[in-house]
Amino acid sequence: MNTLSVLFIALGLSMDCLAVAIASGFAIRRLRIRHAFAIASAFGGFQAVMPALGWLGGSTLTGVIAPFDHWVVFGLLGFIGVKMIHGAFRIRALEETRDPLKPAILLTLAVATSIDALAVGLSLSLLDTPILGPVLYIGIVAFGLSFAGVYIGNYLGRTFESKLEALGGAILIGIGLRILIQHLSGGA
Repeated sequence: MNTLSVLFIALGLSMDCLAVAIASGFAIRRLRIRHAFAIASAFGGFQAVMPALGWLGGSTLTGVIAPFDHWVVFGLLGFIGVKMIHGAFRIRALEETRDPLKPAILLTLAVATSIDALAVGLSLSLLDTPILGPVLYIGIVAFGLSFAGVYIGNYLGRTFESKLEALGGAILIGIGLRILIQHLSGGA
């Protein structure tokens, strides 16, 4: 998988983090850099760990899934993308009544925003893609966008939250579709 595809996957996965970071920033009354750093570290860290776990799990199943791996990749990325687009249109009252900086809430948010990355890691293992580069890209992009998102949310509120998550879902669906078409057309 080329670097541009990995970057788009990182951006797609990070849109969920960005949306929740914006909502978190909206909920924090007296924002400090340490608040943004804590949220971004949790989101970026989990976004990096989950694909590695998915990749490790998928590596053990490669021989069994190889004949139809392109369909599995397309299905996983398509499902994640549709789920993100659907989630973008749900009303979220997430951080308005809860403090996103409380450890239990922050951990829950970090895990919830990174579950999709687990499936992406599985997809990368099926594509025989080395995991270190994607993990670094995904973690760094998620950290950067989450850090910025906390500040954006603090200043602009939740105006764009659902649009960003929908964009992330559309990106993942597009990548899954491109992989499927490329494989069916005989391209590697």
